[in-house]
Amino acid sequence: MSGLRGAVIGCGFFAQNHLKAWRDVEGARIVAVCDLDPARAEAAAALTGARAHSDAASMFAEEKPDFVDIATTMEIHEPLARLAARHDVAVICQKPFAPDIETVRRILGFTRRPIMVHENFRFQRPLIELERHVRAGAVGTPFFAHISWRTGYDVVAGQPYLAEVERFIILDLGIHLLDVARFLLGDVADIHCRTRRTMPGAKGEASAVLSLRHLSGAVSQIVCSYTTRIEPDPFPQTLIELEGDRGSLHLRHDYRLEHHERGRMTVHDVAPRPPAWADPQWALVQESVLNTQQHWIDCLRSGREPQTSGADNLKTFALVEAAYASAASGRAEVPEA
Repeated sequence: MSGLRGAVIGCGFFAQNHLKAWRDVEGARIVAVCDLDPARAEAAAALTGARAHSDAASMFAEEKPDFVDIATTMEIHEPLARLAARHDVAVICQKPFAPDIETVRRILGFTRRPIMVHENFRFQRPLIELERHVRAGAVGTPFFAHISWRTGYDVVAGQPYLAEVERFIILDLGIHLLDVARFLLGDVADIHCRTRRTMPGAKGEASAVLSLRHLSGAVSQIVCSYTTRIEPDPFPQTLIELEGDRGSLHLRHDYRLEHHERGRMTVHDVAPRPPAWADPQWALVQESVLNTQQHWIDCLRSGREPQTSGADNLKTFALVEAAYASAASGRAEVPEA
């Protein structure tokens, strides 16, 4: 399979990163873009050299793509994935995969072609390098991780709908960090969660603390907040401390990865290597989008299962559901994928 033909549905705020990244992905090209707003579709077409559509059904029928990138809000992922399935088209889908786990299960039930969730945090260069050091034995056997994503950056300004959702930071941001915890320490036995509504005007929780017990015996803690007043603000970085029986790794602000072992510290520069079109403030995110999409195409071409396949993301989504259940019950909850 060479020169895979792709389509993008959804040309809004974050989808701009998808559209730009597709121009740099090897082994694929975007032949069609679709948005309910014809002006946005035309702008995306000018950006990619693709044909513009405002109706997804006619786009599938006319263009016959090999894959589709669904970059819309989560509420319409299911009908679009079902439409792709009817046309036998592989799907890469923006996170969250769906509003709830039952919808995720339905999508996986009718999907026969490869499907991947656009879970881009683990494809950020700092996290790729951190995981590589862990797998190389830099800390020995890991037993603890602290994962922090705290900022005062106004995430609602670019995505106003977030202020209206009942399930806010865990489903929007915490899902990334739960995937990172699984990426580094494996699957999870149970989770305990506390949340608070700390953003004026937002219906859902804007800060959360989550404690995870992994099947390996390791434990991890996730702290996330959209209302932290801090200078310098680390946005959009994830800061991590990971300990093992031989040493520790610390992912610091400004892309500094420290390796501590036997009284010595080695420092590695793990800054992103962004594409030419990247905005310096968003370079980490934009490079990870490109890495995610390249991984998807490499997997389609080779027949490998993507790291964040639909089946794998179901396990992460089960942690989201268990986190909200724990916040309501006050007890640790077992994820049920």
